[in-house]
Amino acid sequence: MKITRYLMALVLFFVAGFVVAQEGVLDRPPERTYDIVVASGFLKVGMYENFPPYSFEQDGVARGIDADIGRYIAKELGVEFQPHWIVPDETLGDDLRNNVWKGHYLAKRRLADVMMRVPYDKKFAYMQDSTGEYMNEQVVLFGPYQQEQWQIGFNPEMIQDVSTIALFQYHPIGVEIDTLPDFYLSSTLGGRLRNQVHHFPNVATAFDKLEAGEVSAVMGMRAEIDFEMQQRAGSGLKTASNGFPGIGKQVWDVGVAVKHTHRQLGYAIEAIIDQMVRNGEMEALFGRYGLRYTIPAYYDEILGVREE
Repeated sequence: MKITRYLMALVLFFVAGFVVAQEGVLDRPPERTYDIVVASGFLKVGMYENFPPYSFEQDGVARGIDADIGRYIAKELGVEFQPHWIVPDETLGDDLRNNVWKGHYLAKRRLADVMMRVPYDKKFAYMQDSTGEYMNEQVVLFGPYQQEQWQIGFNPEMIQDVSTIALFQYHPIGVEIDTLPDFYLSSTLGGRLRNQVHHFPNVATAFDKLEAGEVSAVMGMRAEIDFEMQQRAGSGLKTASNGFPGIGKQVWDVGVAVKHTHRQLGYAIEAIIDQMVRNGEMEALFGRYGLRYTIPAYYDEILGVREE
């Protein structure tokens, strides 16, 4: 009897171990290589949620620049476009880990095949930690499709022009909270602008306050500013031409990212994006949203031109 109970316990131990092992395997992120993506019939495109004009949901449909680029890529690959909405974490490295190569610890199998709106930056790609290990070696950054920059929109009834940010020692300016414009304006010039910086949950809300006269200007990314200006056509708002001393990077290229083991998929997507940039489809796409488009600096040497 004791032997029987022992054998049953042994069997249950191995069965339990097998189940745990299987759960561990099932909990691993899926390997959606190029062949698997094509065979599956869909492409999961990672985009930041509630982030107009780049990516947002309207009437249950994914809209915006990045959504339309994702659709174009999926169409060229011969598959269906599926949005993968990303809630931003504390850093871009966190977003890449949670959505491209490892998965969030609560949803390891929820990964995008490709992530949009990633800075195409060699310093970021080869960033090292304190031990000398590369922090982003699990992803490949490629396919620059836009050059972005910082921009200010202002109300000419409150200020005549914006020739320098020092002006905002005396005039209120709106920013999205916890963004680079927030940190920059709150700390630059020895913190002399800090009391004039007004924080809002997003750029759209800041523009609502701009129209209401509660702030005299708003700082954000150029496409964000252009989009809100286009949404408020006829309001008389203007864009400034000032620079931002000490901001680090005034302009930067924007590209995409895939897991480092999915390079074949990356090559296919890169070729499609390159075609869009070269044949004018990318610029036309931005134009449909009423946005200015600047070709990435990556193409300066390739094409020998600088589009403004």
